[in-house]
Amino acid sequence: MKLTEKLGLAALHRMDPETAHGMSIRALKSGLAPAPGPVTTPRLKTVVAGLTLPNPIGLAAGFDKNGEVLAPLSRAGFGFVEVGAVTPRPQPGNPKPRLFRLTEDKAAINRFGFNNEGMEAMAKRLADRPKDAVIGLNLGANKDSEDRAGDFVKVLAHCAEHLDFATVNVSSPNTEKLRDLQGKAALTALLSGVIETRDALPRRLPIFLKIAPDLTEAELQDIAEVARETGVDAVIATNTTLSRDGLRSAQKDESGGLSGAPLFEKSTSVLARLSKLTDGDIPLIGVGGISNAEQAYAKICAGASAVQFYTAMVYGGISLAADIAKGLDDLLARDGFDTVSQAVGSKREDWL
Repeated sequence: MKLTEKLGLAALHRMDPETAHGMSIRALKSGLAPAPGPVTTPRLKTVVAGLTLPNPIGLAAGFDKNGEVLAPLSRAGFGFVEVGAVTPRPQPGNPKPRLFRLTEDKAAINRFGFNNEGMEAMAKRLADRPKDAVIGLNLGANKDSEDRAGDFVKVLAHCAEHLDFATVNVSSPNTEKLRDLQGKAALTALLSGVIETRDALPRRLPIFLKIAPDLTEAELQDIAEVARETGVDAVIATNTTLSRDGLRSAQKDESGGLSGAPLFEKSTSVLARLSKLTDGDIPLIGVGGISNAEQAYAKICAGASAVQFYTAMVYGGISLAADIAKGLDDLLARDGFDTVSQAVGSKREDWL
């Protein structure tokens, strides 16, 4: 990490976490961020769900909720970027404070509640997106909506023209009863509606599904079956957890979703189990607790075709994207893999 980035992080950590997040967005707008471009090598270049990625290291949804810094993020080293979540209508989200930094645990708890400026504002920004980047949108539902499944369809239809992929997010713990949509019948109906809308678009757009880590084996099996039956293009495993096992920080009991280092083991286990259930038929994207190249590599070996991270940037800065990509290239070479795909699932059994 460069000295300027280290000093910047130290300053941000003296602020309220949500204020600090806003400052980081402003810093990116001002050009105060590393811009190595997407890190790539022949070994790192990979194809996931029909998308050609310069490397398999992605930015998870939640950092750029409103698509404000698409250009600087696309130059920060990531192979792909996911923005949002976005709902049809703007909404303020839950009352503040709603973001908590758990420094001792290298983690965070948030209960934002899909605060965003709505699909109209997002679509306008996406229209000016960098054309050489891979950019996806996390679809959400308004808290007071009477038809949440319909909300996902609305956002997809409104923003699809400017996207490379879209993610159906039914796994946030911060919108009441949203996770109920992970049930087999509700999820089948929801995904069928989204995919029907996708199929009517002029251009085929990959549809991803993001799931929670707090699922039973039976629920995970249901999700695997629904993903197969409906034809989703990839599954993102996983979102934040409601678990608080092993935390040390003073704010560990705040309500909301926990992300960061404590999620690594749990989310990787879910990923490996889902990989076994789908038998490699559906690409998986591993998320949860990644902060270095070794952990990104572990997710890939557990069954992920690509990975995403976000919370680690709170502690390691945005330069982590390039660092993780370069480190992953070294690890693949060390173990004799010529491509990312050769490593996918190679050590899945270790996580079952």
